[in-house]
Amino acid sequence: MIEQDTVKLLRECDAGVKMGVSSIDDVMDAVHSKELKQYLTQCRNEHIKLNDEIQAALHRFHDQGKEPNPMAKGMSWIKTNVKLSIDGSDETVADLITDGCNMGVKSLNRYLNEYEAADEKAKDITKRLINLEEKLAVDIRQYL
Repeated sequence: MIEQDTVKLLRECDAGVKMGVSSIDDVMDAVHSKELKQYLTQCRNEHIKLNDEIQAALHRFHDQGKEPNPMAKGMSWIKTNVKLSIDGSDETVADLITDGCNMGVKSLNRYLNEYEAADEKAKDITKRLINLEEKLAVDIRQYL
């Protein structure tokens, strides 16, 4: 049970990190503020660093990980592009990213509860990912 929950939790973290990086990439060209761009770049880099840990952990279990849900990714891309085409301001970027962070935090907390038998290392990775998402949402509030 521990191994099964651990792998499932790590897969969700893998999908979440990939979704986060993709979402940041989708908005980066629309960012005007140097400081906002710096927040997004730093968070993106932290996501990538954390994903290296996730991949190493999944590799130990001989698991390939998980891609984000194609429907969720597609809907996010459409929402982002429609909103940015209407209003390409930093406020819109901050709003989109904040929504994404909030959805990520909610999902990851749900998975922490669902896969409660996961090992402590997987739980720690999940909590660090949640903290990254929460921190970014707080950091960019000034642009809302």
